[in-house]
Amino acid sequence: MKTNVTSKFVAYLYSNFIGNFLGFIIGMASTKLVGNFFTTRSIKNLWGLTAKKTVVDKQTFHAFEWMIAIIIGFVVFEIISKWIKMKVDGLLPKYKATKWIVAAANENVDDAQKRVH
Repeated sequence: MKTNVTSKFVAYLYSNFIGNFLGFIIGMASTKLVGNFFTTRSIKNLWGLTAKKTVVDKQTFHAFEWMIAIIIGFVVFEIISKWIKMKVDGLLPKYKATKWIVAAANENVDDAQKRVH
């Protein structure tokens, strides 16, 4: 029983951690994208008079950062969760140390199919 719970926990981490973590990291890094196109009023740009970028207030700037981070992070999460996970699953059975991950995932799929039928 304990090994079954442990293997399910590891399979869960394997399937979700990579997509969530990379989606979060890339989403946070994408906030720099907002800084490439927009700026806020500050003493560095003489309160917007010498700015070469579009000047927006601080609330709008932070709202843009959050929206971009969420959208790009979600897109990266979905790409990694679906596409790259399929590629990795195809490679895992080749290695003896990782065959148990694929076996546990196949058991979960078989159990789900039995419940449906």
